[in-house]
Amino acid sequence: MAMRACDQDRQQVVDRLRAGLEDGRLKLEEYLERMALAYQAVTYADLAPLDADLPADGTRTQPRRAEAPAAAWASAAAAAPAAAAGPAAGPAPLGGALASLPTALKVLWTIWLAVVSINVVVWALVSGTGGHLAYPWPVWVAGPYGALLFAISAGVTQIRRGRRPLAGSAGS
Repeated sequence: MAMRACDQDRQQVVDRLRAGLEDGRLKLEEYLERMALAYQAVTYADLAPLDADLPADGTRTQPRRAEAPAAAWASAAAAAPAAAAGPAAGPAPLGGALASLPTALKVLWTIWLAVVSINVVVWALVSGTGGHLAYPWPVWVAGPYGALLFAISAGVTQIRRGRRPLAGSAGS
């Protein structure tokens, strides 16, 4: 009889997959496919092959021996808490937060930054050549669109971390 996996087990596998993506060991499509399979996994045997070809921590670079799926999962799960405690202990830098966003959101942030920069330069030129400080109208360009983009990015980040705020799920 196969041992059933819990949500924490699934999340540990997804965290190792994310580390593999960040290290360049997985392509985005492969990461997304494996992540979906991890969240659908029922037993340890379902989880074991998803990260069997990835190192359990940053120091292990040789491939794993051929092990039984449950044994491979057990050895990887034992190493995961130490690996997870390292980089996640401190706050992620701003670049790290933007690096985890989908490409479409990175493009939207770049466009927003370019448009806001152009508007601020135009405003500074108008204020400088006009002899007085003009009304700071770039705030109306930057503010609402920036707030909307920030809200969307925060929502995507929460969904990717698996912390979807659902009504009535506070106890689980």
